[in-house]
Amino acid sequence: MRLPKPFYWYSAGITIIGGGYLLRDYIGGNMYENKEKLTDKIVIVTGANCGIGREVARDLAMRKARVTMACRDMDKCENARTEIVKQSQNKYVYCRKCDLASQESVREFVKQFKEENNKLHILVNNAGVMRCPKSYTKEGIELQLGVNHMGHFLLTNLLLDVLKGSAPSRIVNVSSTAHKGGKIQLEDLNSDKNYEPGAAYAQSKLANILFTRELADRLKGTGVTVNAVHPGIVRTEIVRHLGIYKNTIGRWFVNAATWLFIKTPRKGAQPVIFAAVDTSLNDVSGVYLDKTEVSDVSEEAKNDQVAKWLWAVSEKWTKLHNV
Repeated sequence: MRLPKPFYWYSAGITIIGGGYLLRDYIGGNMYENKEKLTDKIVIVTGANCGIGREVARDLAMRKARVTMACRDMDKCENARTEIVKQSQNKYVYCRKCDLASQESVREFVKQFKEENNKLHILVNNAGVMRCPKSYTKEGIELQLGVNHMGHFLLTNLLLDVLKGSAPSRIVNVSSTAHKGGKIQLEDLNSDKNYEPGAAYAQSKLANILFTRELADRLKGTGVTVNAVHPGIVRTEIVRHLGIYKNTIGRWFVNAATWLFIKTPRKGAQPVIFAAVDTSLNDVSGVYLDKTEVSDVSEEAKNDQVAKWLWAVSEKWTKLHNV
């Protein structure tokens, strides 16, 4: 019996769509398959209400860790937390206010965390902003530098005592391959004289790498490791400030054109999860992971003098020792 032509078109359509999803899944990379449990381990994930951070928090909760979701938007955080608790059947998942654009908020978060916990085994510095209009943190620091670097610099340093007391412990800094186009503007770190969103973002991601390398050196012998990771190009809310995404038609066109090649947040979270839990990294510190492979960094990122200069400026701008 000969089947009608619409049936063949329908079958062809299903095959093409199915093949597209399979190809997208392949391009996005492998899932991290290690099932190691983290029972009784205490974890902080910044920016955990959406995107990569949400998927990292979900995975670590599934591993039975006690997860603190450090977020700016408490409504979104609570919605994410509820979903994660239901899926993981892990009641030890908490929402805590932490606005990285406010050093006061960071200090309040750390104070509350230490009142509730005396250990910290994994800190995932994931939250970030990208290519936003020129704006500033509460302290007057250019927003991308202030959130992506300064906020996490302060948070990490204020938590070092509990991280050291919980060793072996890990710090994971989510960076980007964009650091390779970055340069620390020694004469205009705050982009006051000249602000270009892409350059400011690249500078902040370069700062992540310099911070990672300098901190690793300072943490030698403590049992605390710190590594940076580039998760790949991932479709998350971080792109919300790009001009084309502010237009509905433009957003639809870009999403359709790049659908096959840009990772889902779940796939983008896999390298971060790897950096947080894989046993092969037990004694590895100060490296840059591109997905799950140790990769070379830019020449700018290897400049130890700039790293030390940036550390000193970061201490001053965050008033780290004025507590």
